[in-house]
Amino acid sequence: MNRNHPSIYPDELATKARALLRDLKLRILPVVDDDKQLLGVVSRNDVMIISSSVSTMRVKGIMSTVRFAATLDMDAVQSAREMLRLDEWYVPVVKSQRNNSYVGVLGLEHFVKSFYEKKTPRLGKPLSDVMSTEQLLICSPDDEADDIWHMMKERSFAACPVVAKGKIVGIVTLQNLLEGGAMLPGFKSKKGRFKASSTINSIMRTPVLSLKPNNTVGDAAKLMIEKNIGRIPIVDNKGHLVGIVDREDVLKALVKQREW
Repeated sequence: MNRNHPSIYPDELATKARALLRDLKLRILPVVDDDKQLLGVVSRNDVMIISSSVSTMRVKGIMSTVRFAATLDMDAVQSAREMLRLDEWYVPVVKSQRNNSYVGVLGLEHFVKSFYEKKTPRLGKPLSDVMSTEQLLICSPDDEADDIWHMMKERSFAACPVVAKGKIVGIVTLQNLLEGGAMLPGFKSKKGRFKASSTINSIMRTPVLSLKPNNTVGDAAKLMIEKNIGRIPIVDNKGHLVGIVDREDVLKALVKQREW
């Protein structure tokens, strides 16, 4: 877990939460009271509803209920199992079931890193055995950022490969969308002007970090740890997208099946 992960108070401006998530490249921001008791959590999707850089909306108006908080004495596999069951990549950590004091944030990458450092034999499994190949979410460079955000939100995806002429040319993440000001009906600046929706081409990340189907789970884990990325496109020898591997896929491959 990360014991230095920042938090925010419920009466602070939502625009501050937005800035922290954007500038510190955070996935979630725990909300606490004056006694550091956990009250809720703010995610990137939560702050993307803010329609103005001078909005007076408070954090308590956009925060979400905590679906699962890990505790310091909780079994690691049990925590990972619950995070995967709820499709939560990051969760706040509190001292105990009886003490709701916030102490940090736990992410799927912490488990992936632990298994990778232990050099478990399951790191040798080919990505072709664990990658997702059906109903892949993709977009084109000319798509509007707001539209793609809605698609990602509906599918609970944090990244979307960008494909042109059958080949992957980039990837767009929630972080990219947040930095680009994507939202509906448009982000209103301090001058009172609404920002037109950006195209994916203007905010997507290039070059794309990708792997091949015959690469291993260990290769994916190493890349995720070193580059702090959550999803990796899998391409064939011609650069065509054939699958996606994310942290959930990697973690499930590294944990013994009987533990789930």
